[in-house]
Order: sequence, then C-alpha cells, then structure tokens
Amino acid sequence: MAPPRRRSSITGLLARRSRGILDAGALTRQNMMILRAMVLQDSRNFTRVWSKTSKSTITYENGKIYFENYQSCYSCVHSEPQVLYKLPKRSKLEKIEDALLCQSPLDKVLPSPSEHEPCLLALTANNWLYRLSAETGEVLQRVYLSPHYKFKYLRWDVSQETFYIASVQSKRTTLAQQAGVSQSTLMYLAIFHVFPLQIVGIMEIDKKVFGNSVTDVVLSQGVLAVSYSNKTVKLYSFEHIVNKYMTQKLALGEPCSFHGGKTVGEVPFGIPVNIHFTDCPPVLFQVACSHNSIAIGGYPWHYIYTPPHKKHKGTHHICSLEDSVLAINGIQEMNCCSLEPDWISFHPDDSGRIIHVAPSTINVLKILRELNSGLPSKVVVDFSITICRNNNAAPRVTVTSSGRTVKRRFHQLDDDSEQETFRLVEYEDELDLLAVVVTDNEEGEGRAHVRLHDNQSGDLLRRVRLVEPWDETYRHELFFDKETIVHVEQKNSNFCCHVYKLLATREEDPTVTE
Repeated sequence: MAPPRRRSSITGLLARRSRGILDAGALTRQNMMILRAMVLQDSRNFTRVWSKTSKSTITYENGKIYFENYQSCYSCVHSEPQVLYKLPKRSKLEKIEDALLCQSPLDKVLPSPSEHEPCLLALTANNWLYRLSAETGEVLQRVYLSPHYKFKYLRWDVSQETFYIASVQSKRTTLAQQAGVSQSTLMYLAIFHVFPLQIVGIMEIDKKVFGNSVTDVVLSQGVLAVSYSNKTVKLYSFEHIVNKYMTQKLALGEPCSFHGGKTVGEVPFGIPVNIHFTDCPPVLFQVACSHNSIAIGGYPWHYIYTPPHKKHKGTHHICSLEDSVLAINGIQEMNCCSLEPDWISFHPDDSGRIIHVAPSTINVLKILRELNSGLPSKVVVDFSITICRNNNAAPRVTVTSSGRTVKRRFHQLDDDSEQETFRLVEYEDELDLLAVVVTDNEEGEGRAHVRLHDNQSGDLLRRVRLVEPWDETYRHELFFDKETIVHVEQKNSNFCCHVYKLLATREEDPTVTE
C-alpha cells in the first residue's frame, strides 16, 4: 500500500520552484498554492490600506480601479493603490458610456506589438469606440460606429474573444404615433472580434422578423437570446445568422463597395448594416419563464428557470436541455421570507455545479446522470454553508403591562438587519476560494465580515472583518482578487471604494482578520 501523500509546505514549494523542475502550467499552479497558503495564514491579516470617494460610479476589474467614468485609473498591484493614468477631460458628447477590459492574448501572433497590449475598450456618447492602453491610457485605435443609431452598452459574447455593442431601444415619437407610423426596429447590435479588433457585422433587430412582442435581445456564448412580453425566451444560433444573412464581410479601415466606397469605421459614415434578415432564423430552444430569466450550463447541459405561474413563485426548476425533462430533486426552493429574493446560477468555476444563495443558507449542488441509462438526471447537494441562528421565534401574541393584547402581523424577515445574513458571494478562481459577505448588527450599526470558504468542500477557512459600517439599504459590491479585497459602496449619490491588502501581522496593530 502506498504511503499517504504529504501536503507540501510553502518552503517545499519554493524549493521546487527554485530548482526549475516545473513547466509553465505547473509553476503557475504552484504559485497559486503558495499564495493561497499565505492568504490563509494566521500570521497575515487583511488590512484596510486605502479609501477614496467619488461622485460617479466606481468600477474594479483585474487589479485596476476606475473613477470618473473611466477617466482616471488606479493600479492595485502595490501595497496601496497608485494612479496609473488620468485621461484628458472630455465633454459630455465624449463621455465614456461603457467599457470592457481586454487581456493580452497568449495563443496568437499579431502583426502589430500594440495589438498584444492589454487594452480598455471604451464606448463614448458620440458613438466612438476607443481601444486604450490599459497601462497608460494612450489611444491605440478608434472606430466610428454610426451617425444613425445611438450605441450605449458594451457586453461580452465570448469573454476575451467576441463582444457586442447594443444600441438604445427605438421608441415611437409622439408625431409618429399621431401619424399612425409603425416602428418595427427595436435596436441594433454591432459585433466585434478582439485581438486584433475586427468587425463581424451590424444587424437590425426588427419586430417584423422576430415578432411584435419582442422586448430585449442579448448575445451570449454564440447564442442570440430574444425576450418577449409574454415571458418567453427564444434562442437562436449566431453562427447560423452570420452564415445565412451576412451580405458582405467588412474590414475596419477598408473601403466598402455597397457603402459607396466609403471607409469602414470612419467619419461620417461609420459601419454599415451588413447582416440583413430575410426571414426569421430557426429557433434552437424556447421556454416560458418568469422575468425572462434562464441560465444554461452543467454537464451534461441543463437549464434553470422559474415557470411564469404564481404557484411556482420562489422555486427554481432544473431541466435537461436535451429533452426538457425535469431532474430528480430538480425543483429547488429555500422557503425564505426576505426583502431580497434568493438567487441561483451555475457555478462560475466551470465545474458544472450550481450555487443557490439565500439569506441564511448557501447550497452548492451537482448534477448526476448515468450515461445511456435513460433515467433523468439527479440534483444532489455537494455541500451547504449555513448561518446558525436562534430559532426561538418571538411569540405572535404578547400582553402588555396594562393587560392589552398585541398581535404581531408578521414574523421577522430572514434577511433582517438584526441577525447574521448572507449578502454577497464572490468566487476567486485562482485561489479556488469562495468569499461570502455576512452582515450583522453591533450596537445598532450594521457590520460585515468576509468568510473565506474552500470551494470544493465548503469548509470555513478564515474570516476578514471589514472596518467600515455596512448599511444594507445601499448598494454594495465586493471583489476578491488574490491578496486584495475591494469593497465598493454607494450612499445616495456618492460612491466610496475601500481596499484591503494582505499584510504581515504587527503586534501593535488591531487584528481585522479572525
């Protein structure tokens, strides 16, 4: 019998790395193992090192904090955030509406060195798409989209590969309504590849093609998802749409024949519509669901939805994508009474598992299925994370000192600020840890701490106490990025960003990590 495998210490991992016996992939994994061990060491604490307020939205992504509508950027790689760059002031017409951060491609050789740089794709209010250096803010490339359609939103289709820009939805003007002129166009989508930046095409979402009740359209993982007012969602293949309905391939900076020979992506003509629907494409899949919300994932493929009927409110149904058969134990329900509803989605670690979060319980579920058995899949609990609460509910009827009977009209809510409650869940993929924000109440003031759990077992590994108060009536975001924790909160019209760093413990410092 082989001896039990001994866990490597940080010293042992560093010794192996110094001898150069690891390939690139193994070296990265070993580095993350070392960092994870350091994050969980009792001799190191997460300490708040920096705070900054703003009148506009604060955004964090991949070690960078953006302020003032992406005008200024701070880097978090140092012990305290430092200014990386500040862009020149812009007019309201040039204001950055939305942005995406692109990382450097590792599997491609591109013609220009600048195309290998990490970049920020920025969409401005006057329909320009900028490619800015993520490190300096320098303009690397710019593309004019259109003088006719107001583009507003940047979204990933396939992360770091394909993105799309959505226009605002068209609405009939008062004059058009009075004249009886119908408006069939809902919106426009412009689809691009990155590294290098290439236009795939622009297409019009027309109600004459997709139906009069269409309300919204998104593109995700190569699938065009169309929502309808009757609570139906229909999925279409974007690859099929491109192959069948594209009238001409376009290239940025090159003349376009059916555009009068004008240059694609330049003022004043921009990019023409080159995907024209002649009929409705075939539907891959459709389902009626509450709030037009559906999630697809798992192994094998499954989908999660809530049927649009009152009796199913608060339940989540997990079905096979192949035949729409409900899985065994496929109806998940938390039976919670709270202001914020519970939520469920496929786990971001690409394990095919499902994460279901309620105010006092987090269930990580997995889907089991025997191949070629003909039996439906089965949903089982992989692990649960719970909050221990005092279940001695207050009596519904009390008697005052004067003898008057008082009846309570409702029980205490599950997410009541007076008791410990799960608020946010963040997954750190490189350390394989779940960061769970738990709030409670101390002397009438809301407080929060971050619990770090092992992503495979759910075991609680450590707690990080946040210094600033937590008011659950305001919007909060938490980002856990290796040795950095970023808390962004909104208070009325003001925003505030707090940065915590992993530091060695000093005896005289108050411990913020338990």
